[in-house]
Formats: sequence, C-alpha cells, structure tokens
Amino acid sequence: MKKYRLSDWLPTTAKEVKALGWDYIDVIFFSGDAYIDHPSFGPAVICRLLQAQGYRVAIIPQPNWKDDLRDFTKLGVPRLFFGVSAGSMDSMVNHYTANIRLRSNDAYTPGGKSGFRPDYAVTTYTKILKSLFPHVAVVIGGIEASLRRVTHYDYWSNRLKPSILIESGADLLIYGMGDKAIGEVAKALGNGYNAKLLRKIKQVAFISDQKFVDKIENKITLNSFEMCEDNDGLFEDNFKVIETESNRMAQNSVIVEPVGDKFVVINPPNTILTQEELDRSFDLPYTRLPHPKYKDKGAIPAYEMIKFSVNIHRGCFGGCSFCTISAHQGKFICSRSEKSIMKEIDNIVEHDDFKGYLSDVGGPSANMYAMSGKNLDICAKCIKPSCLFPKMCPNLNNDHTKLLELYKKVRNKNGIKKAFIGSGIRYDLFDNSNYLREVIVNHTSGRLKVAPEHTEDSVLEIMRKPSFKLFEDLNRDFTDICSKEGLKYQLIPYFISSHPGCTRQDMQALSRKTRSLNFNLEQVQDLTPTPMTLSSVMFYTGVNPYTNERVYVARSQDDKREQKSYFFAKK
Repeated sequence: MKKYRLSDWLPTTAKEVKALGWDYIDVIFFSGDAYIDHPSFGPAVICRLLQAQGYRVAIIPQPNWKDDLRDFTKLGVPRLFFGVSAGSMDSMVNHYTANIRLRSNDAYTPGGKSGFRPDYAVTTYTKILKSLFPHVAVVIGGIEASLRRVTHYDYWSNRLKPSILIESGADLLIYGMGDKAIGEVAKALGNGYNAKLLRKIKQVAFISDQKFVDKIENKITLNSFEMCEDNDGLFEDNFKVIETESNRMAQNSVIVEPVGDKFVVINPPNTILTQEELDRSFDLPYTRLPHPKYKDKGAIPAYEMIKFSVNIHRGCFGGCSFCTISAHQGKFICSRSEKSIMKEIDNIVEHDDFKGYLSDVGGPSANMYAMSGKNLDICAKCIKPSCLFPKMCPNLNNDHTKLLELYKKVRNKNGIKKAFIGSGIRYDLFDNSNYLREVIVNHTSGRLKVAPEHTEDSVLEIMRKPSFKLFEDLNRDFTDICSKEGLKYQLIPYFISSHPGCTRQDMQALSRKTRSLNFNLEQVQDLTPTPMTLSSVMFYTGVNPYTNERVYVARSQDDKREQKSYFFAKK
C-alpha cells in the first residue's frame, strides 16, 4: 500500500494549512461527518473536484457548535466561499430512530460515538457562519440541503418547514449531485460575489425578490409556503409538480416558490453526467482513508462498511415512494467505465488490510449498471417516476450482459478471491435467470438480500413496488438454484412497517405469509418519512396526491410500534 503523508489529505487545521505553505484558502468546507477521503463520501468528492480545478480547499469536519466557536474561525476567511454539508445523511435521520428516540451511535463518527453534530446541521452551521462572517458567501449542499430546498414535511417537528434557504440564511444551494455545479459556482465567485453570474448557473437555488422573478420567462410558480400551511391539497399539488419536473430527462423550467415577501428560485439541473465526467469524479487522488487525526479514536463504522466496496453507477429508475435516491441522484443511470472501475479495484487490492474480498460491486440498485431506454426520444418525453412500476417499461433495455461481463472481469482479477454483491438487487428487473444464478453461485456470501418491502398488493401499489408474487417466484428460483448447486444459502428479505396505506390487518397478513414461507424476519424497519418523498407527503396529509384517495396512516408512536411488532409475532 502507498505510504501517505499528511499533506495527501485536504488540510483540516491551521497547522496543516501552514505546512502546505498556503497564504490563503479559496474554499473552507464544513461537514457533519468525519473526514473520510473516499469517493463514497460526498464532502470528499466535492472538495477533491475543486482541488482538481486548482482551488485551495480546506475541510473542517464535525465542528464544535457549542463552545466559543473556534472551529468556525480557526482557518480565517476563505477567498471565495464557505461550503456547508450535513454529511452523507440528513442529520435528523442520523440522530433519531423512526420512533423519534435519540440514537446512541453515529456511523460517520470515530468510534461510532454520537453527539458530534447538531440537529438540522446545515442550518446550524450556516447561521453561525453568517453571524461571524456576514459578508462571506455560504454555499450549502449535500442530501440534507438538497431534499429540503422547497417546502417540505419535517417528521421530527411534525410540521411543514420552508426551504432550508429561508431558515439557514445561506446565499446559494447546490442540489443533487454537485459535480458540475460546484466548479461553476467557484468560478462565478472568483472576482467577488456576483449575483448576476451565480443566478445563471444550473442546479442551484437561491432567494430573490419580486423584481427578479418577474423577469424569469420560463418558470413554474408553486403555491406559497403559507398557502401550503393552510391547505394540504396545495402542498400535494406542489409535490406533484416538483416530482414530475425531476422525472424529465431534460428540465428547462425554473421553479419558483413564494415564501412571505421572498421567492425561492430553483434553476433547472445540469444534463446527466457523461461517463467521462463520472469517471473523473471517481478517479481523483483520494487516499481512500480517514484523516490521520482519527488514528486513535476508534473505527468509523460507515467507512469500515464500504472501504472495500466499489460504486459502479449513479441514479435509480425504481421510483419507490419512500426513497430519496432518484430525487437526489436522478432517475437516469450514469455508469462508470470498466477502466475506471478496475482502476479503483487496483487501489483496493494494494490496501494493507485487504484480504481479497470485495464487500460490494454495486450502486443505488445493484443491477442497473449500463441500463437506459432503447429509444431515448421516448425517454425524453416521459415524466413517469418509475421505469418498473406498475410494470416494466417496454422501452427499457434491461439486458444484464454488460454487468455480467464486468462481474467476470472483477472476479478474474489478480488479488480478488471473491466479489460480493451487497447492494439491493431489483428482482423485477431480471431479463432471465442467468443473472440470478451468476450472483448466487459467484457473488453471494451465503445471504442474498432483496427488498420486497411488503406482502400486500394494496400497500405495495402505494409504495410503487411490484406484487409479492414476484418475490415468491424469486424464492422458488433461489431455492432451486441453491439445490442444484449444492449451496446452503439464505434469501434475506427487507420489509417496512407503518407505510401510508398499511393497516394492522396488512401487517397481520405480512406476518402470516412470511411465516408460511419459513422466513424469520431480521431486516425490517419502521418507516421514517423523509423530506421530498411521496411517502412523507402521504404521511402528513393522509391522501395519495395522485389519486386523491385517503390512505390510513399509523402516525402515533403506539401505532407504529404495534405495526412493527408483527414482524416478530409467533402466532
């Protein structure tokens, strides 16, 4: 393994900055996560992209927001802007269980310790920076900022909240995957804060006044935050507009949302990254290691889980009601080249602790690599949230050949004993049984995990998931393949309780059906309604906005606990 020097990481302290001989810093980035210099962690990717464009970037991970705020002042003022991210998760999901109980651990902190980031981290960090340095631009991004960019239901306060731009006071928000936008923002700020230039950049959001909004030609105006507070139906209407626009291959409209006497303006996103652009993000000079400052502070669980895994694509066209992947990464798949993937595996093989086992070769969904529409002109006109629900789109090319070829190259590579598929597999995407057989025989550790999510069709329809019959077919195929190959493997299903539309009777049926199939459930969770998902809208309003039908919602913690208890019922 290459022996790294401290200077191979981005600087985190004044001492490290001085050792580099810098007399200024272009961007100072604050993150709610520990600093892990790895392409699976967004803050590292954004900072490395800026560095690759010649900017001097420092990162301050998990700053102390409770003391004299020295962490926010120790590196002084950046030449361009402060960057702020809550990290790889929404800080509230990170902090609390579905029953709104404080978690005792944090997977993105050394030793798994909790208490190293605040609630609503983006807002907390930004408010501190704006109070200390009111004239320095603050640019927010990451999943917390991205999925709170418009009026949203906040489960933890049980109310609608306005755009995070309003609450935080940030100057600019980059939503989605910011690979392209971050460099454009840095360039626009090169000669000082220039609102005219910044407001032309794609994939950013900002606050403006009536005069500016009146000049926008191609715009969609949402119902105001105040109107949504007063009328659930208007909040539902807003969500449908936002989701429909995000499902387009090419989005050209500016979305405008009034809040008081201000307006949240959201520019259209950039086009889907090319393979070369995606490779560039993954091929940057990451050490793939946590910063040396954490050496004696315990392992970082999130890093330990992915340090020997490889992400092969971005995006997901599944469109599940409860999932934020398509809202943040996009519906259309962007895949890395085999060359880039194999180069990353070369780096993993050289790691001192690597024993020959890759924990995952996957992505948001394991088996969407290199997939797209057969006729992209049809895709360009489509606004559906899913290519798989209610049934697979006939225009989808679900050929697994390229993925199977990649698996073969990975497992035949020197230094690789076995490459597991740890990401979730969409069994409603199979083109034939060859893929399933390949995964079971060559890429399973003995437990294959899939996510039927529920057994009852009425609930699955609201979830935008396929019928449970497909899982039963999978279970038979899995058992048959294992029997023929002499393998004593297990199929491990994931299930969700308390999803809108799910009743006690539905959970009773789930318990009965899974027991009849001899499953002892272990991979289960109670729904946490997260911002900017269809599930969260239904949880808040009790209505499916696409059908206007009322749905049952288990809102109280007692109801949620009762539903979850059926996962473990013996009778």
